[in-house]
Amino acid sequence: MSFNPPTYTYFDYKNWKGEWELIEGYPFAMAPSPVSKHQLLMSRLVQYFNNELEECECDSYPELDWIINEKTVVRPDVAIYCEEIEKYPKTAPKIVVEIVSDSTANKDEEIKFKLYEKEKVEYYILVYPDFEKVRIFKLKNSKFDKVFEGDGVFKFDICDIKIDFGKIFKKRRQ
Repeated sequence: MSFNPPTYTYFDYKNWKGEWELIEGYPFAMAPSPVSKHQLLMSRLVQYFNNELEECECDSYPELDWIINEKTVVRPDVAIYCEEIEKYPKTAPKIVVEIVSDSTANKDEEIKFKLYEKEKVEYYILVYPDFEKVRIFKLKNSKFDKVFEGDGVFKFDICDIKIDFGKIFKKRRQ
């Protein structure tokens, strides 16, 4: 006898209490409010991105639901969109940032990695607070290719954004 767990839709999702993501119909409970290290890095990343995007038509959004379809709704830690958004985005973000913790590592490194690749996100950034490093993947020929790993400066080809990840982590250590 096999067990097939039920699947859900956006209609179900929007009526749930608590914090959830829905990936291909399967619900993922989000942990309680992230720890201070996660929140601090997320706010610094948003600040750095916003500073870099001042002369660009793109904006950074922390924790904004991305409704991909009726069976998939995710909430990236930070997403960069280059379109005007009224309520929720209708296209893939240019850049997605996920801050990886022990409880989210599998979802961020495997499930969301494949999802964001399939949805054609141009850059996927995994931030590792405990190791004070990032891994950056760029979409090339419909596949993510790792283009950077570490805590230094990386320049994106979107609006000439340049982020010094070392400063983001260093400031936290002071």
